[in-house]
Amino acid sequence: MTAQDIIKELQTLGNPAKAVHLSRFFKTGKGQYGEGDLFLGVTVPEQRAIAKKYRTVPFNVLQELLCNPYHEIRLTGLLILVEQFTKNKDTDFRKNCVDFYLSQTNHINNWDLVDLSCYKLLGVWLNDKERHLLYQLAASGNMWEQRIAIVTCMHFVRQGDFKDCLAISEQLLHHQHDLLHKAVGWLLRETGKKDRATLSRFLETHYRNMPRTMLRYAIEHFPAEERKKYLNK
Repeated sequence: MTAQDIIKELQTLGNPAKAVHLSRFFKTGKGQYGEGDLFLGVTVPEQRAIAKKYRTVPFNVLQELLCNPYHEIRLTGLLILVEQFTKNKDTDFRKNCVDFYLSQTNHINNWDLVDLSCYKLLGVWLNDKERHLLYQLAASGNMWEQRIAIVTCMHFVRQGDFKDCLAISEQLLHHQHDLLHKAVGWLLRETGKKDRATLSRFLETHYRNMPRTMLRYAIEHFPAEERKKYLNK
């Protein structure tokens, strides 16, 4: 099984009309966050099916996929990596998966590539470990690494562990890009679903300085009157 085998299957599933739509959706125009990215027009469920089929391929095959200019080919490589990590409980193998993932962050360069991989891999790996790595990623200056840092916290938040989510949210509070505003707001909202009081305490300290989009995402599930209170202030 080679990278070309996987690429040919994805190309066969390609849909030119979907490719045009995806190019617009993922902002591939000049000056936009996904500038120059290319699409085949393959759905995520189709990519997941291929990932399951090829989940035993070695890292050198995944490297070829992740270096490919087509978005779906890179995403399929990441989905295969997540499959491998999830199915194999061997600690050494899992560490190799994590090390490989972190070596490829320059190719994990759109929000869906981040969101469909990081917390299922890095989050699970760091669950019982020191998490200074996430703070390094948050401070890296690379928007996609910064998104990896905050979205990885989804795994912890779902278990009622909010410390790193709140700390990294604070670290990224004044980020300039809308995609980070949305990501931080999303993770704060998930925190609030688990523990409204924890989110409320964070907001009381920070809501006056939060970007509007971040705040809107964070309070999405609050009652209308409470949302209005935060937004009007």
